[in-house]
Formats: sequence, structure tokens, C-alpha cells
Amino acid sequence: MTATRDCPAPPIVDVRPPEPPSTARTALVLGAFVAIGPLTIDMYLPALPTITTELSTTASQVQLTLTGTLVGLALGQLVFGPLSDRFGRRGPLLAGTALHVLASLLVLVAPSIAVLGALRVLQGVGTAAGSVIALAVVRDLFTGRKAATLLSRIFLILGAAPVLAPTIGGEILRFTSWRGVFVLLAAYGLLLLVVGWFALRETLPPERRRSSGVLGTLATYRDLLRDRAYLGLVFVAGLTMASLFSYVAGSSFVYQRQFGLNAQAFGLFFGAGAVWLITATQLNPLVLRRWSPATVLMTATAGGVVAGAVLLVLAATGVGGLLGVALPLWAVLFAAGLALPNAPALALSRHGEAAGAAAALLGAVQFGVGAAVSPLVGLLGNDALAMGTVIVVALLLALAVLAVVVRPWQLPDVADDALPAVAH
Repeated sequence: MTATRDCPAPPIVDVRPPEPPSTARTALVLGAFVAIGPLTIDMYLPALPTITTELSTTASQVQLTLTGTLVGLALGQLVFGPLSDRFGRRGPLLAGTALHVLASLLVLVAPSIAVLGALRVLQGVGTAAGSVIALAVVRDLFTGRKAATLLSRIFLILGAAPVLAPTIGGEILRFTSWRGVFVLLAAYGLLLLVVGWFALRETLPPERRRSSGVLGTLATYRDLLRDRAYLGLVFVAGLTMASLFSYVAGSSFVYQRQFGLNAQAFGLFFGAGAVWLITATQLNPLVLRRWSPATVLMTATAGGVVAGAVLLVLAATGVGGLLGVALPLWAVLFAAGLALPNAPALALSRHGEAAGAAAALLGAVQFGVGAAVSPLVGLLGNDALAMGTVIVVALLLALAVLAVVVRPWQLPDVADDALPAVAH
């Protein structure tokens, strides 16, 4: 009797990696999580005058609650990115969303502007999880053109959210107080928790996670900062975002105060700009079938500089009036729509082993540079010339960083295949 006679045969184990999820479903789920950021930032904007009166404060103090949200978004990404590299994507994503829900509900009993400001920072930290982990998930699944294509689909949702958010907030104010806006934000966060729990599977298997602690996280950021091309791409993305924030910060003053449009006409012109931005992000996958992400990024940034220069000249001379400002502005937004998905795709392709930290630094710089640069429009006069000046300078700096630091022509080709290591 042999030692193996009574032992059953070992089961046959299918070791093939699971297929990556469909691009459309992934884009929809990730886009929903990313959208919570602009919804949280913009939905309460129509209520600012009411908040000023009800909390017996000043307009400048109420506006600081918006700054607090941006600060929370920037800092939160630096925390949730490394956490997702260590513990996987789903857990930190759901935890951050739960934090956002808690902060939104606490706003319902906020007694003062100081408490509201602190809760807005907390909201920003919670929403940061969606922003940074969505990018990390994209890097877990795809690289190269496929990553840029998926980011383009996500930007479709991300581009629509800031346009719809103030309108939704205004409609809510017709039926309830400004605190009702935060009830809706909490409800949306709860919906995301359900969707994330059932529809989003883990994309970072245990064998690819990084177990380093705080010192390891700092070492990861140190390594990222030493990568010249990555750092350059991060600043290109941040400066491109700064040009968009400059448009958002100055457009209402330009269209309404300088050209005398009413609120409805302003909404139409602002919405038209968003259409050009969204259209470009959706054309990007078609463009990428012929040209590489690096080529599209370089061409789009240069095109944005040219369109911004035309805007600056027409704004300074007054030629063309309203359309002389609006048309080149839309061209700038179109160029930005082509550049925005490709800069992150190229940056993240260089650090798949630390996608969470790489996405965190990218997001923090985008929001940080954007928040720092956009107030310059107000300091320079809040007119078309001021807005055009900030846009041109931001895009010129982005183009210079591309040419001098990134050098896209020297970047290696990025593989376009889906990455196989996807866990359930």
C-alpha cells in the first residue's frame, strides 16, 4: 500500500487572472465618486448670501468655507493615496465617503461660521478619497492610451458636475433652507457607499500592496519628487487646472458685470464653455487612436496658449465685444479638455507600484496650484483682460515645463494593455 493510494487528487485551480471590468461601468462608478468633489464645492454657492445673514457673519468669512473645502481636498489626497496603496482601494474609498456623509450631517446643527468652516474642511478631506483613489484604480487597470481613454470618460461626469451643481443648489433653496443642500450631499454620499460596496471590486491585490508606515510613505513621496518627468507632468496638470479655475473665478464678473448679461444669459454662456470642455474630453479617445498621449498633450497645451493669446489681444483692444471674449475662451476650454486626461495618464504610468501616492501628489498639486492662482483674477481687476492674462501665463508656464522639464519626445512608449492583477 503506497503512501499516496488514499489521497485524493489535488483540485484543478484556475490561476488565470480575472478579466478587468468593463470600461463603461468602471468609468460610471469612478465618475460618480469623483463628482462628489465638485458637487460639494459648488452646490452651496447660491446659498452664500443666506448663510451670511443667518450666521451673522461677513461675505469674506463665508467665502473662506470654500477655501477650507479646497484645503481639505488637497491635504486629504496626500493621506488617502498612501492608505490605498497599503490597504487596497475599496476600504479607504468607502471610509472617506463615510467621513463626507458624517460631516454633511453635522452641518445641519452647525451653530456658527467657525464650526461650518471646520466641517467644510472635513468634507473636503472625505471627498478627497474619491478624487485620488479613482485615479489609482485607473492605473491599477490600464496604462497608456487605455488609461487616457478611461480618464476621458470620467471627465465627462466630472465636467458636468460643476455646471449642474449651482443649479441644483438653487432649486433646493426654493423648497428648504441652505442646510437642505447638505442633506442632499449626505444622501448622495450614502448612495455612493451602496454603489461602492456592491459595484466596485478591489483592484489592488494583497501581493501588490505596500506595507510601509509613515516613514515609508515619506520615502515614497521623496522618490516621486525625484522623478523629473513625473513632477513636470504634475505641474503641467496643475497649471492647466489653474487656467480652468481662473475661468470659473472670473467668468461671472466678466459676463455679468463687464458685458451686462443677466443670470440666465450667464448660465447659457457658462454652460456653452462646459460643452466645449466636455466635447474635447470625449474626442480624446478618438484622437488617441492616431497619436500618443504625449503628442496630444503637447499639441493641446500649445493650442491653448495660442487661443489664450487671442483672448488677451481681443480683451485688451475690445475688438469683437462679448463674442471676442467668449469664442477664444471656448477654444481654451477645448484645448484644456484634451490636455487634462493625458497629463495624469502619463504621470501615473511611471509609478504603478505606488499609484495611490502618485495620484495623491498629482491631485494635491492640481487643487493647490488652482486654488492659489485663480484669486489672481480678482486681484488684477476681475475683467476679461485680467482673466486672459492669468490663463495665458498659466498655460505658457505649462508649455515651458513640458518643453524643458518633461520633454515628451523623450518619454518611452507606454503599453496599452489592461493590467492583469485585478482582484475581486
